Amino acid sequence: MTIDNSRLSSSSSATRPRLSRADGSPVRALVVDDEPTLTDLLSMALRYEGWEVKTAAEGRNAVTLAREFRPDVIVLDVMLPDIDGLQVLQRVRADGQETPVLFLTAKDSLDDRIAGLTAGGDDYVTKPFSLEELVARLRGLLRRSTVLVTDAVDPEVVVGDLVLNEDSHEVHRAGEPIELTATEFELLRFLMRNPRRVLSKAQILDRVWSYDFGGRSSVVEIYISYLRKKVDAGHSPMIHTVRGAGYMLKTAP
Repeated sequence: MTIDNSRLSSSSSATRPRLSRADGSPVRALVVDDEPTLTDLLSMALRYEGWEVKTAAEGRNAVTLAREFRPDVIVLDVMLPDIDGLQVLQRVRADGQETPVLFLTAKDSLDDRIAGLTAGGDDYVTKPFSLEELVARLRGLLRRSTVLVTDAVDPEVVVGDLVLNEDSHEVHRAGEPIELTATEFELLRFLMRNPRRVLSKAQILDRVWSYDFGGRSSVVEIYISYLRKKVDAGHSPMIHTVRGAGYMLKTAP
C-alpha cells in the first residue's frame, strides 16, 4: 500500500472551508494512475471534500478526459502503461489548458522532481504519502491558480485568541497585529490548520518548503523559533515542541 489514510477523518475535513467553483458547482479533479486501489482511495478522499472526480488508468485516456471534463486540478502519475505523465502534461498544455497539475510517482530522485516541475507541473508528491497531505496540497494549488474557486466560509482561521486571515495575510493575537514574513505565514497557517496535531519536521519541510530539495530540518527549528518570538511573546505559549516527534499548536489549558 502506498497511501497512509489513517489521518483522513471527518473531524479534520469538517474544520476546513469547502472549495467550489465561482458558480457554486463542485471543484473538478482528474486522477490519473494505473493502480486501482490508489485511484479508489484518492477518489474517495476528494469526493469527501465535495469535489467531482473522474479517473484514468492510461495516459491517452487522461488526455481525452482532460479535454472533455475540463478539470480544475489534475493528480498525475509519472509512470503510466502507454505514454508517461510528462507526455500527458505536454498534450494538456498544448490544448491550452493551464490546469494545475500535481505529479504523483514512486520515484524520489532530484532529477525526476526537476523534470516534472520543468515540464510545467505545479507540485510533486512521492509515494508513500498521506491522503490528508495530498488533499491539502491540491487545495493550495487551487487557491494559487487562475481557476476561479471560492471558499464557502470565512477565510479566517482561528485558534484561541490567534486569528489568521488567508485572504489578507493578516495575523492577530488578542487583537494585536503580528507582522510575519511569507515563510513564517505559511508555517503558521500549516500549524493553525492542524491544531492539537503533532507535525513532524519532515511534514513541515514538505509542506512549507516543498521545492527546497536540499532542505534540512534545522530550517524548521529556526523558523519555529522566529514564530515563537512573534506569536507567543507576552502570551501563554501556543507553539509546543513534542520531543522526538515534532511541533504542535494548541491553546493554553
